Amino acid sequence: MNSISANLNLMIKACEKASKILIRDFGEIEKLQVSKKGPSDFVTNSDLKTEKIIIEELNRGRPDYSIISEENGIKKNKDQNNTWIIDPIDGTVNFLHGIPHFAISIGLRSENEIISGLIFDPIKDELFYAEKNNGAFFNNQRIRVSKKNDIEECLFVTGGKIKKELSIPYRKSGCAALDMAYVAAGRYDGYFQNDLNIWDIAAGIVLIKEAGGMINDIDLFSNKNIEVIASSTNINTKLLEKLNNF
Repeated sequence: MNSISANLNLMIKACEKASKILIRDFGEIEKLQVSKKGPSDFVTNSDLKTEKIIIEELNRGRPDYSIISEENGIKKNKDQNNTWIIDPIDGTVNFLHGIPHFAISIGLRSENEIISGLIFDPIKDELFYAEKNNGAFFNNQRIRVSKKNDIEECLFVTGGKIKKELSIPYRKSGCAALDMAYVAAGRYDGYFQNDLNIWDIAAGIVLIKEAGGMINDIDLFSNKNIEVIASSTNINTKLLEKLNNF
């Protein structure tokens, strides 16, 4: 593994421990699909268990850092300049329906920027991570955004509602964190979506930037109703033109 900070190492260890529970729980989902009750309550409990493990591990190494998490909200600690931003299962609907496309997402906000980010797909065993000024990586290999110049040859990804018909090729995957990780890795050429939460995108912000991509200005202290448009530098201007008031 390339040289990483103590904070990122802590994030990876927390993620690895939590993912064991997540993988086991996902294995139970298929059985619950055919039951009368269904898996909804089970998934909620899985979310809470995963988040609890992540927070416990992060607190063990950095007890004074503040926390923003999907399930437990905002917890201000002694150190309010450093904040963990956690989504224990991004892609919950996929998880709920037994679709193996979801991820654990952890970002670290220091002052007014995201300085570390980690997105882990436990089913595919794919780990994406980045630190400010240290590059973006996928399973320890350096990654960069797509180099395509022709927007017609690109593939974009989005989620949620779209106000108008778009003249670009795109799809929906149901997992914002992995959408952004895939842009950083050059799998998708760009990502756009409205009405996001900060825990959906915190890790993805630093991943895309460190992979050489561009992303719109985001208020990192606004936890909800966030718009994101991200892509490679080559096609960013063209994408913005196509997405006008999307």
